[in-house]
Amino acid sequence: RRLVAPFPFVPPSGPDRDERCREVGNIQVQGLTQRLRSSGIERIVIGVSGGLDSTLALLVAVDAFDRMGLSRSNILAYTMPGFATGEATRSRALELMDALGVTGSEIDIRPACRQMLADLNHPVANGEEVYDTTFENVQAGQRTSLLFRLANENGALVLGTGDLSELALGWCTYGVGDQMSHYNVNGSVPKTLIRHLIRWMIDTELHDAKTAAVLTEVVEDVISPELVPPGADGAIQSTEDAVGPYELHDFFLYYVTRYGYHPSKVAYLARQTWSDSYDGPTIDKWLTVFLKRFMANQFKRTAMPNGPKVGSGGSLSPRGDWRSPSDATARPWLDDLR
Repeated sequence: RRLVAPFPFVPPSGPDRDERCREVGNIQVQGLTQRLRSSGIERIVIGVSGGLDSTLALLVAVDAFDRMGLSRSNILAYTMPGFATGEATRSRALELMDALGVTGSEIDIRPACRQMLADLNHPVANGEEVYDTTFENVQAGQRTSLLFRLANENGALVLGTGDLSELALGWCTYGVGDQMSHYNVNGSVPKTLIRHLIRWMIDTELHDAKTAAVLTEVVEDVISPELVPPGADGAIQSTEDAVGPYELHDFFLYYVTRYGYHPSKVAYLARQTWSDSYDGPTIDKWLTVFLKRFMANQFKRTAMPNGPKVGSGGSLSPRGDWRSPSDATARPWLDDLR
């Protein structure tokens, strides 16, 4: 008899949808402008991949600089193609930077990554197709290292782009990787909400036609870190194939962090809400993955950078809503789910 929203982080359609979407954007923008004013810094450095997260962060940065009366040229945006970067995402990143009028640049990270892989005596350096965690993290680390040194060189802050869903699942490279930045405007915005916000920007014509065309391509593409080359069948690396559907993980995340429900209750609610899309065993499978990853990656969240909180159940910062020991076990959670 009671309706449980399948997308609890996403504003429902209705008269207050626009107001709520604008409020999320305003919180992100005000957080960034306050950090820039308090630091006395008027430039930012941001990596732009052509994907959802970096696209939203760049749009927030543009809005913040416009409100502060700063030139968009002070936003130093870099796309950094690696071994598996697709031409479509690379082109989108360049087109988006051009459409928004920021200072766009491209740095090919492959030569530096090859050198590091050779220094590590990694099998890839000897021509073997071993695409393991080291291979992936060499690329993620090289990008972040470059961004921080570019910030030093230009007197800027590194703007983070990683979202709440990735923090919950630990789907980020710790330390010298995409987990770290000087300030992260997306840290409390889950993946489902990011996709919704960009679609809302398109629908409400907040940006010109050129920008909107790029945004449409961004929201319709497969979510991928693009760190592993395509397989023999040409299929690109898919994040959701590896960790599960974000629509389910965001559902789990909301009811665990916002209400503190036990896994057994979260599983029950998910079965009622998502029965048209997923059967019970599939929901249990991905909830098990969520619980294991959620508990195992607290150490990444303990060291997460500052960022604004945009909604209820929307912060995993140890300085905010979620406080947990880094070495806690998921066993009691899994026992309850069983």
